[in-house]
Amino acid sequence: MNFKKLTTYLTIVSAVAWTACSQSSQPEEEEFTTDNVLLKEWSGPYGGLPAFDQMNLDSLKPALTEGMRLNLQEIDKIANNPEPPTFENTIVALESTGDALNRVFVYYGIWSSNMSSPEFREIQAEMAPVISEFSSKITQNEKLFQRVKAVYEQTQKEPRSPEEQRLVQLTYEGYAMNGADLDEESKKRYAEINKELSSLYTKFASNVLADEESYETFLTKDQLGGLSESYINSAAKAAADRGKEGMYAVINTRSSMDPFLTYSTERDLREKVWRNYYSRGDNGGEHDNNQIIADILKLRDERVALLGHDNYAEWRLQNRMAKKPENAMQMMESVWPAAIARVDEEVADMQAIADKNGDNITIEPWDYRYYAEKVRQDKYDLDSDEVKQYLQLDKLREAMFFVAGELFNFKFTPVPEGTVPVYQEDVKVWEVTDKTSGEHIGLWYLDPFARQGKRSGAWANSYRSHTTFEGKETVLVSNNSNFVKPAPGDAVLVSWDDANTFFHEFGHALHALSSNVEYPTLNGGVRDYTEFQSQLLERWLSTDEVTNNYLVHHKTGEAMPQELIAKINKASTFNQGFATTEYLASALMDMYYHTTDPEGIDPDAFEKETLAKLNMPDELVMRHRSPHFGHVFSGEGYAAAYYGYMWADVLTSDAAEAFKEAPGGFYDKEVAEKLVKYLFAPRNSMDPAEAYRKFRGRDAKIEALMRDRGFPVK
Repeated sequence: MNFKKLTTYLTIVSAVAWTACSQSSQPEEEEFTTDNVLLKEWSGPYGGLPAFDQMNLDSLKPALTEGMRLNLQEIDKIANNPEPPTFENTIVALESTGDALNRVFVYYGIWSSNMSSPEFREIQAEMAPVISEFSSKITQNEKLFQRVKAVYEQTQKEPRSPEEQRLVQLTYEGYAMNGADLDEESKKRYAEINKELSSLYTKFASNVLADEESYETFLTKDQLGGLSESYINSAAKAAADRGKEGMYAVINTRSSMDPFLTYSTERDLREKVWRNYYSRGDNGGEHDNNQIIADILKLRDERVALLGHDNYAEWRLQNRMAKKPENAMQMMESVWPAAIARVDEEVADMQAIADKNGDNITIEPWDYRYYAEKVRQDKYDLDSDEVKQYLQLDKLREAMFFVAGELFNFKFTPVPEGTVPVYQEDVKVWEVTDKTSGEHIGLWYLDPFARQGKRSGAWANSYRSHTTFEGKETVLVSNNSNFVKPAPGDAVLVSWDDANTFFHEFGHALHALSSNVEYPTLNGGVRDYTEFQSQLLERWLSTDEVTNNYLVHHKTGEAMPQELIAKINKASTFNQGFATTEYLASALMDMYYHTTDPEGIDPDAFEKETLAKLNMPDELVMRHRSPHFGHVFSGEGYAAAYYGYMWADVLTSDAAEAFKEAPGGFYDKEVAEKLVKYLFAPRNSMDPAEAYRKFRGRDAKIEALMRDRGFPVK
């Protein structure tokens, strides 16, 4: 199985650690026939489509079991091939495996992220260690690894094409970095560790979701002071959906919490909503995650010690752009002093406003957003709620399509309802084609609204990636958000930050749609680079072409006034102390967790003590506190890698300046062509540092990031 697919499986089940075990022996390969819809080849238009409308949870365990059995047959056939190992019969052969199981995991991902239920979570908890054992039988198959190693050594002497060479390198590293060369006793322990971790990751994520679903705040009509009409209407619907007709619900997600903390005049309720959100996974009892974190850290440390590494972060970063933990820390520490210094300035401004208003308070974390908004209005005469009136979800989507057309030559056409199966009525689908040739590129699914069973946040998923090695495969990609569903007839109005996030996640989708690689593994990514493309796309939200044509008032249809746009631009570095510090605190904690001896660690105490040493301001907290830091503890995708957002943002700021310097600005055709050619289309078929140099002509410089955030540049 190619490593892209295997990583995808393990990410979905919150078990992204590579596993280890001895080779298994399977029966002779059998003809594949099944009535299980989750295993069936996709049929219908657009190259075949997932049968989302036929998903049946009773079919999941049998499909997983059968899919893994079939996959292991494929693997054993390659491992036991009597012919000498070659690129074609080993590396390319691996790229062809796992199709049936891959289909199952597309559905699994929907249940996991978009439609979770207690019944699914029982299956998830039961199957996570089983899937871990399954992956062991691939990554630690001794005969298979020796074949991969032989091809790798051949290509070191006689290199193949750049793309093929990259494929061999990534495949070999995937095995070598994950214990393929360990002795049998160590392999056995490696497998045991990963089996334990897979269960812990699943439990961590389930605990967070349980706290998100259990801690809504219900308001009465006299507790709505300061809230906008659209928020009140959405909150009324959220309460009615939860059986509280006549009340108003603040649900325990960022998209609901954030505007409440920004506008509500009820300070005691702001504190309650704040504590609900930031104490997820930290409430004691059966859903508390602190002991799970301690157990995860110890197991990760033991596992990488088997491979000869001093700590988990050292192992994790060896094939990332940063290469070493010290390089990632140096980058973060170069920004941290300026960030917390700016927080001091922001808090002083907020306290002055509070004192002027006679509020008789000292700024606390649940006050930060509220008084920051007061400062924004006072300093910049900028009202976030006024801005929000021009940020309609549907118009933002049209703006994203416009940008995709200008930069990527993509056209998005809505697919008639009923043509493409969906798993929930709110999911809509568009066909993506080339504007010039009309060539079909793929489908884009949008699942925009929060609901019970859907995890919080925003993300992108690929159901099918572009490849050409067995005939052209077109792309199926989705964006998923948690906007609060409006009352019937109301527009969905979002904050400027949420609009940025919408563009960000669309950047991930465009990255998938732009792919021009031959082999599935090369659709993967390097973690401290993979956020770059999406962060870069955020910059087009504030371009004149978007603000003048798509940011229109939801009632009057009038374009956002130039004076309001000027205020937004003037305030572009406002509150960067808060934004940078809350993020960096999480990124630094992630790195400290994974470079510290975990023996006897108490996560709550360690978080508090480490942040105190960093002089973390009292007036705000980490963006993701440890007990709900799902990026790091519900899997390994961002473990010792959360710094990657800022690493990517250094690239983003530098690349944005390339557009600013171009004659055509952000829509300069020559720079856009290089953007697609070197930064989007290659995916992971080219070393990211090399790709960036081809685009920019040099390495990125951190000074652009400091300028973007309004911090002093040395």
